[in-house]
Amino acid sequence: MPQQTIQQTPTLTTVKNAIQGVDVLTPDGWIKDATVLIEDGQFVSINQASTPNGFNLVNAKGLQMLPGIIDLHGDAFERMICPRPGVNFPLPIAIADNDRNLLSAGITTFFCSITDSYEPGLRSRDSARAVIDFILGMGKQVLNCNHQIHIRHEEANTQGHQELCDWLASGRVQLLSINDHLPPLGNQQRLNRYLNSLRQRSSLSTTEIEELLNQVRERRHEGDEQVKQLVELAHTYAIPLASHDDDTPEKVALSQQHRVAIAEFPASVPLAVQSRAYGAAVLMGAPNLVRGGSHLGLMSVADAAKNDVLDCLCSDYHYPSLFHAPFKLHDLGLMSFEQAWALVSSRPAAAVGISDRKGKISPGLDADFLLISPDNPLPTAIASVYVTGQEVARYSIK
Repeated sequence: MPQQTIQQTPTLTTVKNAIQGVDVLTPDGWIKDATVLIEDGQFVSINQASTPNGFNLVNAKGLQMLPGIIDLHGDAFERMICPRPGVNFPLPIAIADNDRNLLSAGITTFFCSITDSYEPGLRSRDSARAVIDFILGMGKQVLNCNHQIHIRHEEANTQGHQELCDWLASGRVQLLSINDHLPPLGNQQRLNRYLNSLRQRSSLSTTEIEELLNQVRERRHEGDEQVKQLVELAHTYAIPLASHDDDTPEKVALSQQHRVAIAEFPASVPLAVQSRAYGAAVLMGAPNLVRGGSHLGLMSVADAAKNDVLDCLCSDYHYPSLFHAPFKLHDLGLMSFEQAWALVSSRPAAAVGISDRKGKISPGLDADFLLISPDNPLPTAIASVYVTGQEVARYSIK
């Protein structure tokens, strides 16, 4: 896959740090009691015997250094914007608050999963546009986590198609997933689940929701041709594509036809195997593992790991789970901690084509990392968070 360009605020001053006495998780395993040199926002060397002049010394004795977490799919920010149905807060407050939540969970690169739906309010096109404008505008000055734009396009949203095409062509979108949450006619279970979900983010009445769904269904067929155009644009501009909730072999086959790079939440082990067979990376939600299974009764992360069809983890709807999940995978005996941490760092970076810049502690890559206290699987283990070589968060640890 072509490597993507990470859009990030330029570093205005050169910061040279030497992190000393730290145990470092590198692509080749642990290096104990190392010195890591960082300059111009990138790792320069690891296990340096001595520190050259001009470096700020950071004593990290007794701490571990892990690559920063890369979250490909997270929408918990929606609850910062709309904590109660129909109750919205200004974006600067909501997204700035969310930024701190990301850092406190060890997330240094966040693909902000913005739903582009036919719904009014939180998941509308207007809301999507406002979030993107903020992140790419004022956000450059106030956000510390590296934010990328992940558009979750609902196939049934046929309005404003050209605007979405323009976003892809202009480089405003770094990941595109194709979703279809429109409940099929006659499927009462899907309809009830959708109604319960929409009521959590909207004050629409049941009658208003039913009228909305009927209007959307009338134009649903237009979305098929639009999706074909979006898929071609994504490939033209080297934007990774993701499928979402593939629950039949036919849907996986369509994702293969679309040349999907990431299969988000396939419903079963056989479908994950089928997705893997055409080259997609299987992405699962960390809350699924932490809670002990899918809240929808679909494939569990534990089963995916046992059957070797798990490539990446994401926060989905709960950021702290993404930090905790690698520890739990190790505790369950499903894989080594080193392998498990790759699921939240190097492997997501590879899945979206940014592994030349992100995801590992290695010379020449961006110095995005965590300093943590060992033997603590909770986010309270995090002592410091660094993004492109600069400390952006510091916490007291016990």
